[in-house]
Amino acid sequence: MISQHTIEQILSRIDVIDIVGSFVKLKKRGTNYLGLCPFHNEKTPSFTVSPAKEIYKCFGCGKSGNSISFLMEHEKYSYVEALRWLANRYNVEIEETETSPAYKEAQQKADSLYIINNFAQKFFSDMLLNTEEGQDIALSYLKERGFNDAVIEKFQLGYCSRQRDAFAKAAAEAQYNPEFLLKSGLVVTRDEQLVDNYRDRIIFPVHNQTGKIIGFGARIIGKNDRAPKYINTPENEIYIKSKILYGSYFARQAIDRADECLLVEGYTDVISLHQAGIENVVASGGTSLTPDQLRLVKKYTNNLTIIYDGDSAGIKAALRGLDLALEEGLNVQLVLIPDKEDPDSYVKKVGNEAFRNFIAQNKKDVVLFQLEVSLKDAGNDSVKKSAVVNRIAETISRLNKAEDFTKQQDYIRQCAGLLHIDEAGLNALVNKFIRDRVTKQENKAQAAELNARPENAESTPGITEDETLSLLNKDELVERNITRALLEFGTYDWGEEQKVYDYILSEFDSNSLHELFDNKQMLLIIETYKTWVQNGVDPSPKSFLYHENIELSTLVVGLMDTRYELSHNWKEHYDGPMPTREELYREEVASTLNYLKLRKIKRLIDENQRDLEKLHSPEEQLTLLQTHQHLKQLEIELIRNQGAVIFK
Repeated sequence: MISQHTIEQILSRIDVIDIVGSFVKLKKRGTNYLGLCPFHNEKTPSFTVSPAKEIYKCFGCGKSGNSISFLMEHEKYSYVEALRWLANRYNVEIEETETSPAYKEAQQKADSLYIINNFAQKFFSDMLLNTEEGQDIALSYLKERGFNDAVIEKFQLGYCSRQRDAFAKAAAEAQYNPEFLLKSGLVVTRDEQLVDNYRDRIIFPVHNQTGKIIGFGARIIGKNDRAPKYINTPENEIYIKSKILYGSYFARQAIDRADECLLVEGYTDVISLHQAGIENVVASGGTSLTPDQLRLVKKYTNNLTIIYDGDSAGIKAALRGLDLALEEGLNVQLVLIPDKEDPDSYVKKVGNEAFRNFIAQNKKDVVLFQLEVSLKDAGNDSVKKSAVVNRIAETISRLNKAEDFTKQQDYIRQCAGLLHIDEAGLNALVNKFIRDRVTKQENKAQAAELNARPENAESTPGITEDETLSLLNKDELVERNITRALLEFGTYDWGEEQKVYDYILSEFDSNSLHELFDNKQMLLIIETYKTWVQNGVDPSPKSFLYHENIELSTLVVGLMDTRYELSHNWKEHYDGPMPTREELYREEVASTLNYLKLRKIKRLIDENQRDLEKLHSPEEQLTLLQTHQHLKQLEIELIRNQGAVIFK
């Protein structure tokens, strides 16, 4: 495990704008920064980064966190992987401490796969460039295909020998674990022996977004009807095919500059276009586009141009995942390469400039193209044509965001014309698909809400469901406010030799904490805070913000709202400076704590009132009445104090 000293060194150097800005375009807006959220589809920026609080928050999808949780969410790193990434970025030397065997084993799986892949890449590249077999068979093949030395080196291409176990022996001599070698897909077991899985193949390393090798594609040299053309790494801890676009590591900056991503099918298509100077290109590997792949594109641009072969297989491949692309808000266009060519062969045939011109002049709207293809297949069959109408209506319904309304209406108009049907009818059908989808989502959300509702919410006597929800919301706000006050102002001075946290925590013993707080998450924060204080630590928001417990960290980020800030133009309209929350912290703490006490008193009054309605002896009845009077007096005093705090 990474030592606490190392973690503190990393945290002291973290710049949230630097980290988030490496992946998202940010523009300064007041004291904060604003950009398009990388976690959901949006055209109006709602993703806010606060350098002062060191957090980000999207007010569209609700995602929030700090630099570490951003890397974990965006790059799918573990907590430790995110720390290692930051340590490498800020040149912090990592110190390790003792950790559990289970954690060591889990970390070893990922690290070992990266190490083995790195070893394999070097082995295969050396085999390609520095052996007679590699030069005669593989390098000559690549040269014949038109690939130059620079692009071969850039993509770290390699060659696996025809020998049965050349790599397996080298890996064994380097003492790599056979279990991880098998998991990597580089070797397989034959007759109880490890043998090479990619024999006599060109090797294409696959990189993640940070440039680490996560797997390989292996293409057979020449033609062999008995063997598959490509073999790919099996899925494992670091290689998940649905989240990979080949070449994205090399293309990310070019995509950002061009504001367009070109999507092709194969490895060689990507490499040939890069060699021709067209670098904003990635490959899907011939599979249907997945949401994760589309979001990877969306990180850099809203404009996706699919470039596939012009045959029927290429057309079908290009149209797969279309609805998902529209839902992600991508502007999707299609270019089909003519004359039975593919992007690899065509760019070599016509050259860079002619290829660029062809792409620019032959882009087709993918929705209208899908309709044309479907109508051609349907012919005069009325049943098939009806299915086409429903299919295109469902596709158009995916454009259901307010900013896409004009585009959606334009599609309805054009498609109705091509289908020779009433435009109003198609519009009604599109709306039906939208309503059905919304209803399904609402039902799902309601079911989730019912499952998450506290067990006693329905059974509280004398309170309706609406009243219960209202009370829960009010209680939630009170609990969040006192927790936030403790986090932000806990170490501020309250009185002589007393801090704010002394004042707040003195009001709570272990029993009263559990009685006053229904929200177990807020309770977790306060109990953690109290434990730190008892251990002689002065906690700050940053202590929680970068806590290794991601649930705790995320909770704290959610409390630190960044939506509102005072306008710089305030002084132009009003005289005098406006007091800040930091200047009014005493009033906020006292007021919030009073609200919490008042809520407790009100609960006790309600319980006592319900008890009064039951049959009791005269003595018990008198005791309950006296209790009621005492509680009402406490309530009056708290309300009076609360008013003094509010209007002071």
